[in-house]
Amino acid sequence: MALRDSDPVEVGGYRIEDRLGAGGMGVVYLARSASGRRLAIKVVHGQYADDDEFRARFRREVSAARQVSGAFTAPVVDADADASRPWMATLYIPGADLGTHVREHGPLSAPRLRELAAGLAEALRDIHRAGVVHRDLKPANVMLAEDGPRVIDFGISRAAEFAAADVLTQTGRVMGTPPFMSPEQFASPQDVGPAADIFSLGSVLAYAATRRGPFDSPSPYETAVRVVEGEPALAGVPDELLPFVRLCLEKHPKSRVTADELLTLLRDGGPAAPPPATEESRTAPPRRVPAATPPRDTPLADPPPEPTGPRGGRRRRYLLTAAAGAAVAAVLAATTVVLTVALSRDSDPGPSAAARSDLPDGWKPWATAAKAPKGSERLLGSADSALAGCAAVDTSLVCAGSGLMATRFDLADGRATWGRPVDPTPDGSSGSSEGALIGTTDAHVYAYEAEEGETAAGPRFSYTVYALAADTGKELWRTGTGTGESASLPDSTQGAATAVPEGVVTFYGSQGDQYALLDAETGDVRWKHPKPHGPKAPADCLLRSAADHAYLVCVIGLSERGASRTTVSQIDPATGKARWTVEAKGAQYLLGQHDGRLVLADTFATDRGLTMIDVSSRVLTVRRLAQPRPEDAQAYLVRGTVYFTRDSGGVRAVSPRTGRTLWESNSSVEKQGPPTASATQVYFASPSGRLAALDVSTGEVVATRPGRDDGGRSDSLLVTTGAPLVLVGDALYVPYGVRSVYTVDVRDL
Repeated sequence: MALRDSDPVEVGGYRIEDRLGAGGMGVVYLARSASGRRLAIKVVHGQYADDDEFRARFRREVSAARQVSGAFTAPVVDADADASRPWMATLYIPGADLGTHVREHGPLSAPRLRELAAGLAEALRDIHRAGVVHRDLKPANVMLAEDGPRVIDFGISRAAEFAAADVLTQTGRVMGTPPFMSPEQFASPQDVGPAADIFSLGSVLAYAATRRGPFDSPSPYETAVRVVEGEPALAGVPDELLPFVRLCLEKHPKSRVTADELLTLLRDGGPAAPPPATEESRTAPPRRVPAATPPRDTPLADPPPEPTGPRGGRRRRYLLTAAAGAAVAAVLAATTVVLTVALSRDSDPGPSAAARSDLPDGWKPWATAAKAPKGSERLLGSADSALAGCAAVDTSLVCAGSGLMATRFDLADGRATWGRPVDPTPDGSSGSSEGALIGTTDAHVYAYEAEEGETAAGPRFSYTVYALAADTGKELWRTGTGTGESASLPDSTQGAATAVPEGVVTFYGSQGDQYALLDAETGDVRWKHPKPHGPKAPADCLLRSAADHAYLVCVIGLSERGASRTTVSQIDPATGKARWTVEAKGAQYLLGQHDGRLVLADTFATDRGLTMIDVSSRVLTVRRLAQPRPEDAQAYLVRGTVYFTRDSGGVRAVSPRTGRTLWESNSSVEKQGPPTASATQVYFASPSGRLAALDVSTGEVVATRPGRDDGGRSDSLLVTTGAPLVLVGDALYVPYGVRSVYTVDVRDL
C-alpha cells in the first residue's frame, strides 16, 4: 500500500517503508529497525491523542501484548503511549490475516481447520495464563504465519482479575465486534472473562470453515439477538470439527471448555475422520468421576420445544436492546465498538402485561379431575393413582394413566370432554396397566389398550395401539401388536414404544422379540425386524426417540458390575434397518438430544460421565462430571441442560457439553418428577401438586406453590415421583392427586 505525503518518515527512530493498512483507530506501517529487522508500527490517529481514556486503553494494550508469549502473538519491540501520537512497534509477521485469506481463497480445508483450532487454543491458553482476556478475537486479528496462527490487536483486552473494577468497561459499555462477540459481552460487559474468548474462537472457526459467521445477519439488531439467544448456523462446518465448535459456542460461560480442555479434546477427543465409533478412540481425557445413574424404568424427559411467545420480561428486553444498540453502532462505525448504552432497566416499560402474555386463547386458572374409568374400583393399582403423563395438542391437553388410555382437558378452561380406559372390559381379575401416552402429532394421539387376565388355559395378554383424534377422542385406527404370555406392553415409559413423524415404532409379536413401524396414517405394519441378540441371549433393548428419529438402545450383558456394553442404533423409518450404530461401554440410557448430539447416562456405573454421540459424525465422547453425584439421583435432559434430581428436593444443573456443574440448589419439592423449563425458569412438582420455579441461570428458588391434593389420594406412599409437567407459553399444567390437573400462569407464581 503506497505511502501518502502525510505519512511520517520515521516513528520512534524506526524508518517507515510502507503502509500496511488503516482502521478507525490508527494506521499500521511497515518499518525497519537499525539492524534491518522488519516491524509493524501502529500509530494512533491524531484525534484520539487528547483523549485520556483512549491513552489509558492504549497503555493497557501495550502492557497486555508484552505479557503474552511471542510464540502466539506479535512480540512488542517498542512503544510510546505518551507521544504526541501514541505508537507501538511489534515484529512484522508475513502473511495475510484469516479474514483476508478466507475472502480471497475460500474456506479452509478440514486438516487446516484442525491446525487453526489447535493453534488458536494454544494462543488463548497462553493469553489467559498471562491473566489477559483478549475480548476481540475475530478473523482480522488472526495472522496466518508460517509457524501457526498469531493473535494480534490487544486494543480492548483487559486483566482478567480486574473484571468487575475495570473503569473502562463499566456497566453500559459494550466492546467488541458483534458477529464474533460472546453473549455476556452484550448482556454483562463488566463480567466478561476468558470464556468470552472461547466463544469468539468458536465463531472464528465457523467462519474459517464456511466463509460466514455463525450469527451473521443483514440486520445489526438480529445479529445481536442471535448471539445472545439464537442457535448458531453451522451448516458446512466439517463433521469432525462440529463437536469442538459447539463446545465453544455454549451460551453460558461456565458451560464452555477452557483453552486447556479444548487442546486436550482436539488431541484425544476424536479422529480426523469418522469411521465406526468406539469409546476407546473417542473419549475425552480419562478422569474417574462418578456419573449419572438414573433408574432404568424411570421416564426421562426429552427437551421440550422452544417457546414461541414472548419470554423473559423487562430484563431480557433491556439486554437485547443494549445488544442491538451495540451491533448497530458497530456496523455504522465499521470498526471495534466502544459504545455507551444510555438505557436503564426501567426506561422501557414495554407493552402491557396483557399484551406480553403467551396464554392459550380464553385461558383462565382451573383445576379439574378426569372421570374414573368404568370398573376401575376393581382394578389393582388403577383406582387410586395419578396421571402418568400429558401432552398439549392444538387446544387439548391429553393425559393418560390411572387406568385411562387417554383423556382430554381443554387447555383454556379445563373441560374434560372425553376419556377411554386402558382395559375395555375390566372384570376384577385383571392386573391392567395404568396407561401411558406413546406420543402425539399435530392433531392425533397415540395410546394403547391392554387386555390382561386369566383364562382356563392360563394367562392371556393382548395389546393394541390406537390413533385417536385429540379433540374428540375418535378412533382413527387400531393395530394389534401382540397376543401371548410374552407379548410386550407398548408402553413408552417402559421404553417399549415411541412415536416419530412416520408413526409408532413398537416392540411386536407374540414373544415381543421384534420391533415394527405402524404407519401414522393407516396403522399398517410397514416393516418389522427381530431384536438384536447378544452372545448368549437377546439384548435388553429399549425404543427411544429424539429430534424426530427413533433409536434402538440395546444393552448387552446387563450387569451392575460394569461389564455391560450398549449399542445405539438410529432406525431408518423407510426400512427399519440401522442407519448407523455406535457402541459404548456400560448400560447406557438415552436422555435425549441437544445441539446435534445424543446425551446418554449410565444406569449403574458411578465412574462414568455423560456419553455424547454426534448424530452427524457419530463421534462418541464421554464427558466427565465435575463433581460426584448421589447414587439415588435421577437424570433429565431439558432445553440443553441435564438436571440431576433427588426425592428430597435436591437439584444439580449440569452442562452435557462439558460436565461442569452450572449450579446446585434445593427445590423443596418432595418426590419431584421430570421438570420442564422456559428460557428463564425450570419447574418441578410433587405428586401432591406442590410446585417450585427455579432460575435457570442460578438455581435460586424464585417462586413456590403449595400442594393441592384434593384428588382424594389415599395411597400416596405408593407414588414414587411426580408426573411430567407441560408448559404451553406462560401456562403451566401440573398433574397431581388422582387423575387431576391444575394450571397456573407462570408469571403469577
